[in-house]
Amino acid sequence: MTEKTLKTLIVGDKAPDFTLFTDSRSTFELSKAIAGSPVVLLFFPAAFTGTCTTELNEVNNDLESYSPATVVGISTDAPFTLTEYKKVNGFTYSLLSDHDAEVCKAYGSKYDHGFTGMKLDRIAKRSAFVVDQSGIIRYAEVLENASHVPNLVAIKAVLSAL
Repeated sequence: MTEKTLKTLIVGDKAPDFTLFTDSRSTFELSKAIAGSPVVLLFFPAAFTGTCTTELNEVNNDLESYSPATVVGISTDAPFTLTEYKKVNGFTYSLLSDHDAEVCKAYGSKYDHGFTGMKLDRIAKRSAFVVDQSGIIRYAEVLENASHVPNLVAIKAVLSAL
């Protein structure tokens, strides 16, 4: 499969399982996390950037509205960068490092065209997925424009319906 033919996952698809390092350098495994609650995956292009910080802070400030889901942010930044980003912003949920962009690729959330000033093969598209406890995607939104934010109201509505 070439980069130009990446399949974006849609509602009803089985979510690809993955294991990534968190900002605290522990591991997060999707299949284990969904055993306890739905999971919200928020892919973002880069730590310490304007729209990413705004989005993640908005979620953090309203985190109880996502309960009982587990919310995680995913970028291609290194765990050490994510540790500092989380500390500076006071995020209370885990940030995951997809340093090789393999999870981004599996979810169709990886840029396949130019992204000014950053290595193309390592950038996540801003995306949001809700994965239910059976591993099925119940919400999917992949944005081409990195300055746009996923529909957080729609995500919370899907969670309340689960």
